[in-house]
Amino acid sequence: MKKMRSIVIRRIACMVLLLSVSGCALFGVSSEPEEYVVEPGDTLYSIAWKNDLDFRELAAWNGIRPPYVIRPGQVIMLEPPDNFAYAPEAGVSTEPEPGAVHTTPLPGAESPDVHPVEETPQTSVTVATAPPPSVVRWRWPTEGELMVADTASGKTGIDIAGAPGQPVRAAATGRVVYSGSGLRGYGQLVIVKHDENYLSAYGYNRRLLVRQGDEVHIGQPIAEMGLGPQQRAALHFEIRRGGNSLDPLQILPAR
Repeated sequence: MKKMRSIVIRRIACMVLLLSVSGCALFGVSSEPEEYVVEPGDTLYSIAWKNDLDFRELAAWNGIRPPYVIRPGQVIMLEPPDNFAYAPEAGVSTEPEPGAVHTTPLPGAESPDVHPVEETPQTSVTVATAPPPSVVRWRWPTEGELMVADTASGKTGIDIAGAPGQPVRAAATGRVVYSGSGLRGYGQLVIVKHDENYLSAYGYNRRLLVRQGDEVHIGQPIAEMGLGPQQRAALHFEIRRGGNSLDPLQILPAR
């Protein structure tokens, strides 16, 4: 009798488990996190980078306006709220982000950050976006042999071999929007914002020479090269536009 009761209990437990799993699939329940709790050292840009998001959309979803100040413990939604419509309107004038550095701006045009505005009767939100991107002048961030790409993040990027302590330079003029080691797989990392569309990242460093908020010029040393995952001195370099990874070899000048 006891053996039969044990078999029945096990069968009931299996049925409950199967129903719970099928229920999750049926109703589209995802295990992916929908929100993020800000940790010390985080910036809106590093959170967007970590989650493959456009920092402007992330700011709009959370009602965060320039200069995008966030605080430890703050909850950041990683998905748009219900009935939220991200509808960029080109050419809408807004105040540029304080301290932003732009390269070769379009004549008579500013490059505004995103500003969420009041909801319409349809509960949609319209935010301003930048006009056509300014022209960014690029250079190689360091000298050395190209290695296998994507060893840091799985995203399109390049690894450049070199010597420990070798200078890592800003690939274009901009402003440092992250400097730290809070992004897994990158080691000591610098992220530079070049205009309202382009960001570049420099990982595997042994020492950082700039801090968040610093303005940097093309060719300026911003870090010292450290060791990559293969215990070989290297720089991991990425370029993103609007949250999307780009192939740096299609952007950097020919060597």
